[in-house]
Amino acid sequence: MNGYLNESNFMMVEEGFTTRDLLENLLVELCQASDQQAFFVADLGDIVKKHLRFLKALPRVKPYFPVKCNCSEGVIRLLAELEAGFACTNKAEIARVQSIGVPGDKIFYSSPCKQVAHIKYAASHGVRLLNFDNEVELSKVARSHPGAGLLLGVTADSIPSAHPSATFGTTLKSCRLLLEAAKEQAVEVVGVSFHLGSHGLEPQAFAQSVAAAQLAFEMGTELGYQMHLLDIGGGVPGTEDTRARFEEIAAAINSALDLYFPDGCGVEIIATPGRYYVTSAFTFAASITAREEVPAEQPGSDARRPLCITSAMASTVPSAASCSTAPAPDLGCTSCFISPLQRPSPEHPSHSSSLRGPPGREEDRIADGLELPELQVGEWLIFEDMGAYTIAASSSLGGCPQPHITYAMSRVAW
Repeated sequence: MNGYLNESNFMMVEEGFTTRDLLENLLVELCQASDQQAFFVADLGDIVKKHLRFLKALPRVKPYFPVKCNCSEGVIRLLAELEAGFACTNKAEIARVQSIGVPGDKIFYSSPCKQVAHIKYAASHGVRLLNFDNEVELSKVARSHPGAGLLLGVTADSIPSAHPSATFGTTLKSCRLLLEAAKEQAVEVVGVSFHLGSHGLEPQAFAQSVAAAQLAFEMGTELGYQMHLLDIGGGVPGTEDTRARFEEIAAAINSALDLYFPDGCGVEIIATPGRYYVTSAFTFAASITAREEVPAEQPGSDARRPLCITSAMASTVPSAASCSTAPAPDLGCTSCFISPLQRPSPEHPSHSSSLRGPPGREEDRIADGLELPELQVGEWLIFEDMGAYTIAASSSLGGCPQPHITYAMSRVAW
């Protein structure tokens, strides 16, 4: 054991428990205490299983968990215990990871656009690995962190420009100019980085990116750099209801790596999987605080019944104020379950319904067109697969407290 996680950090449960079982027990306690605050239940054992599955499928790849995906203490402590690294996008994330004792050499400052003050903070706290994909970022690092080891962000020219992550990474045509500029400023370039996001599910796109990275390695080696690190990014899904299973994606990754960076070539491979690790581990519960019924005969009405759920739910949807780099969770793809007190039945038919955040915050339009039974104030909604981009970076958002997280793990996982 490394000492990052101990039994006081979570609830020990027997093998075979589900987060739904634990959540329902907590709901009984909350109802008895008249507590309607939203909360999460997190199965840390699910993350352990994902980690072991990752190591088995990708034995050459070391995971660096992106903290922006889920910055909760239980997740960080567990992954540190499992000896994963961490990808941080700002000073606050670096500080959060180091607050539990993670050393700087296990942190990758992965933001493509960094504040000078944050670069200096990284330098003073032993975080040496950073990335860059343009001369402005290179100059900032050269001035503020001359001892850094940089990864050059590269994108394959043939990847569609409409892809969101195409804004990160320079083209192969610009690589040599950037590598030469780094040489002039006496900055060490140690490898290459790319990030495909959802395009990582396409074997052809991944192979193209690895091939582009290999060409960039050759350019760096020609200029005298000791290139020894490749970051293949994230893009691995966190649930099984996707086009390709994790093992299929891993097989495509291994095939491309074996072709362009064969085992024994001296290049270390890292990745930054976020959703893969935490999506399925978290279940969320929120209570209804208000409801409004729209008559079906009302002109222009679609008979939806707007339901306002507890205000803490809104704090799980990152906004520009809390986490500008994190997308809001897509509740349209999230499983929505009703508490055991009421399920759709002949006595309780379903209705087209909408979910809203706290009153007065029109931006918190959570979901429309959900088929739900006629629910009342005080009843609960349960959402599965809520571990990715749902934990706000700040301690509170708009005056709403962060939902409490109950961590659990089976004895076998522990």
